[in-house]
Amino acid sequence: MIHSLSDPNHQPVIHNKRPATVPRIGVFGVAYFKYWPQFDGLLEKMLEKQAVLIEKLRQGPPAEIIDFGLVDDAFKAYDLVPKLNAANLDLIFCDMVTYATSSTFATIIRNLNVPIVLVALQPDQAMDYSRASTFMQLYNDDICSLPEFTGVAARMGKRIPDIIIGTLYDDPQVDTELAEYVRIAAVLHDLRTSRIGHIGHPIEAMYDMHSDSTALSAFFGAHIVQCESHEIVSMYQSTTPAEVEPMKKRILDFFDTPDPVSDPISEKLRDSDLETSARVAVALEKFIEARKLDGLAYYYEGPDDSVERLVMSNLIVGNSLLTGAGFPMCGESDLKTCFAMLIMERLGIGGSFAEFHPVDFREGFVLVGHDGPHNIAIAEGRPVLRSLIKYHGKPGFGAGVEFKIKEGPITMLSINSTYDGKFKFVIAEGQSVAGPIPPTGNTNTRGFFRPDVRTFLHRWMKQGPTHHFALGVGHHANTIRKVADYLGLESVIIPND
Repeated sequence: MIHSLSDPNHQPVIHNKRPATVPRIGVFGVAYFKYWPQFDGLLEKMLEKQAVLIEKLRQGPPAEIIDFGLVDDAFKAYDLVPKLNAANLDLIFCDMVTYATSSTFATIIRNLNVPIVLVALQPDQAMDYSRASTFMQLYNDDICSLPEFTGVAARMGKRIPDIIIGTLYDDPQVDTELAEYVRIAAVLHDLRTSRIGHIGHPIEAMYDMHSDSTALSAFFGAHIVQCESHEIVSMYQSTTPAEVEPMKKRILDFFDTPDPVSDPISEKLRDSDLETSARVAVALEKFIEARKLDGLAYYYEGPDDSVERLVMSNLIVGNSLLTGAGFPMCGESDLKTCFAMLIMERLGIGGSFAEFHPVDFREGFVLVGHDGPHNIAIAEGRPVLRSLIKYHGKPGFGAGVEFKIKEGPITMLSINSTYDGKFKFVIAEGQSVAGPIPPTGNTNTRGFFRPDVRTFLHRWMKQGPTHHFALGVGHHANTIRKVADYLGLESVIIPND
């Protein structure tokens, strides 16, 4: 599974992360068959253009790129539909190499439920008007059919495809947009193929977190694997010193263990808590592997003084290691936030379990964090382990993970259930800034949001989010909104003006 080491500067490094998802992406070009006998060599130029796009995609984020050739009449379009459907694709790029009639597109958009992105990349920055010809115009006529294609999508009752417009060469914005859609394809692939484990139930009073597993499968595609706490407990009881001692070393290599500061319920990490956390982490990794899980949402209290309570209240360290390695682990049995964390992780932006903590009205920020598992892959500096004599609001005691996420731009995603049984994405962007955080054995990040903290919080709450959300690095609100669009779900980005 995962092995954690420290570099010479004592900065934590996670090795053996989950392998990157490789989505299946189809590419087909569109053109107009009547041009070929009229302009010698034009067809060859179109095929060259399409080959350049395919090579761009192969040089980008990991993906299996499948070339379906050039469609230049309605016959080929109808022939292509079953091939595209049979290819089990996560996303399709339609390369607008020159003008094409919408008959080359109508049957494709009508009969596919895979996201399609229209790509219009002309080879020249501008035509050489002093030497211009019809051939040159057709060579650069990539945007000509865009309104026709989007118009026919509307007439077919389909979502208007996204569009990339630019040049084929030396266009960094195009390269960025292509890479963004490949990452979105990876998200869509894993949403529809993942196995998300579920143990126990949300804390009884938290109505916002209750979920319908069938609805989650209906809208996201993933399978919810109903698991039992005794599965982890049995693996905990069968751990051996030969397994536990290397895990203890991994934990100490990765985390700092400072003296307590001001919180009376926190102590320097106790040997007994390290032992328990290491044994539980070994059991948890075995459990994830045995159940073939891609993530887990859990909450289980167990009887007083039982091994079930000891194990299930000490998942925090092992879950944080797993989350950092690409397996989102979500406390309080919050399945919806587990999906939010999965989306962020597959986009490569982290995704840590979070909620709002107190507001700093003097400096104008709100603390965002949580007391459960976290994505330590996006920690600012070396994360901390503290022994907690109690977990506030929950039974048990043991090691707690404390850190703040990397300073700089941040994005938040809350997924809530709506009254009509669907899901809604609530998205916001802000900044993680330097400064002290409470030494309580929990994560806390100083989150600054525009135009000011009060206005932001009002706007966020009015959208009806859950109290949990996934917290990631960078500004990616528009990318996450595209994911929601492809899933057919409502989304809102909180305005920052």
